[in-house]
Amino acid sequence: MNISGIVVTVLPEHVAEVAQSLSILPGLEVSQTDVASGKLVVVQEAASVGEEVESFKRIRSVPHVIAADLVQHYFEEDNELIHAIPDGLDSLEGIRVPAELQD
Repeated sequence: MNISGIVVTVLPEHVAEVAQSLSILPGLEVSQTDVASGKLVVVQEAASVGEEVESFKRIRSVPHVIAADLVQHYFEEDNELIHAIPDGLDSLEGIRVPAELQD
C-alpha cells in the first residue's frame, strides 16, 4: 500500500470545482482546501507504485490544475519496487540495500 500527501494548486476561483473532480477519482481524498491560496491537500492511496504514478497523472490532467506536488510518501513492502532493485546493488561502495528490502 502506498499513501501519499499531495498539494494541488489551482486558481482560487476553481478550488471547489477541482475538489469535486478530485473527490470522485478512485483512491483520492481531498482532506483540506484553502480558497484564498488556491491549495488543496489530497491523500492518495494506491496498491503499487505503478498505480500511484497513474493516479498522479490523472490528478495533473484535471482541468484547472496548475501543479500537483508530492509532499509526503509512505509505502509498505511493494514487490514491484523491491524487484526493480538491480542485483548486486549492495556490493557498490557506499550503497546499502536495507535488510527489510532484501529477499
